[in-house]
Amino acid sequence: MTVRTRLLDQAVGQAMSTLSATAKKGLGDAALAELVVIRASQLNHCAFCLDMHLALARKYGVSERQLDLLAAWEEAEDVFSERERAALALTEAVTVLTDGFVPDDVYERAAAHFDEARLARLVGLIVAINNWNRVMVTRRIPPGGYTP
Repeated sequence: MTVRTRLLDQAVGQAMSTLSATAKKGLGDAALAELVVIRASQLNHCAFCLDMHLALARKYGVSERQLDLLAAWEEAEDVFSERERAALALTEAVTVLTDGFVPDDVYERAAAHFDEARLARLVGLIVAINNWNRVMVTRRIPPGGYTP
């Protein structure tokens, strides 16, 4: 795999970074934010983002068990709280828009665990990481350039 370009328009990169940071801060749960961005990055096959956010997740105290089982979170009921599971379901629905929309039951499940402001930040975070994944995968940026 050859890196296509390491360049990213500075204004675009700054806007994306601001969106990510604002959404994470507003969500108010750094560990959950990392679970969300890791799951989206798994679905999008973004090695750079996985490498970065796995390191951050460990820094924020996410357990190795959760990280090990994140790809199979639906089957690992005792490993993730209902709130985490609702956020992960929404992450998958937004990331993989197979039906062209987020199903109402998935959105309502998340809305039951997050107030309106935090739900808006959660959606913003999911959108932000999907943007980052697409930028990094398109440019073919390899893992290994991030240290927490």
